[in-house]
Amino acid sequence: MMAKKVSRGIPQLAVLTSPWKEYELLDSGNGLKLERFGAYQLIRPEAEAIWRPAWPESRWKNANATFVTNDELHGGHWDVSGDLPKRWLISYRDLKLWMQTSGSRQVGVFPEQGNHWDWIEEQINYARRPTKVLNLFGYTGMASLAAAHSGAQVTHVDASRKVIEWGKENQMASGLGEKPVRWLVDDVLKFVQREERRESFYDGIILDPPKFGRGPKGEVWEFYKLIPELLEACRRILTPNPLFVVMTAYAVKASPVTLYQAMDEMMAAHKGRVMAGELVLEEKSAGRYLSTAIFARWDAKYKS
Repeated sequence: MMAKKVSRGIPQLAVLTSPWKEYELLDSGNGLKLERFGAYQLIRPEAEAIWRPAWPESRWKNANATFVTNDELHGGHWDVSGDLPKRWLISYRDLKLWMQTSGSRQVGVFPEQGNHWDWIEEQINYARRPTKVLNLFGYTGMASLAAAHSGAQVTHVDASRKVIEWGKENQMASGLGEKPVRWLVDDVLKFVQREERRESFYDGIILDPPKFGRGPKGEVWEFYKLIPELLEACRRILTPNPLFVVMTAYAVKASPVTLYQAMDEMMAAHKGRVMAGELVLEEKSAGRYLSTAIFARWDAKYKS
């Protein structure tokens, strides 16, 4: 049987994060990555790094801390081997963010999303009109602050009170304390459904759904089970002339094509463009590309 030819192209990109002064992927390999956040070097697990490190072991020994994995279910712990403060401040362009090690491998930022932050600011600046943005599963708020920095009115929703407080601290550190950002601890799906009943609409929506999670009242989030319902609910709270929608996914058994099709269906009633692909980081050591996440994004800037 002959293979069926795909009649419609699906634009896909391998998107490099924008250059950082205070972040570098130094090296990777053997299931690990060596990164620099400001003045400090950290080693974290990285399943995608199936190759050998380019740098010798002696250079990895300079790391200030290593996240040691116990198992997938029970996480792990940080082994601090150098001088590492409890918290430290780094910058991304005009934004500042607090870094810290915690009970997981996460440290307060997903640096590969820098390209998204720039793209969000570009969409808002291009529109030159008042803009309302909703950030769902917003974590410590870098995407929210990028939108606020460009003049948007932002609603930021996450189930964790700890990261909401962290985001507020990032807002103050960035000098954006007067910007209109609402920080809400809530279940994302329930919040969006209530926004529809309240007839509260948004020009831009940012989604960073986890594979699995729990809401503040124990609500269970499962990506494959609930993402279709969430995208449909988000579609219903878009303004008649929306500016953008962007979704990023980590650690799910999906491809950029999957997210492309979901985004294409969600935005079918609006003229614009859907792109999908992978967020990648480039090593300093050997120039290899490390894939970190998949994404899809729609924007109205390229209306036909």
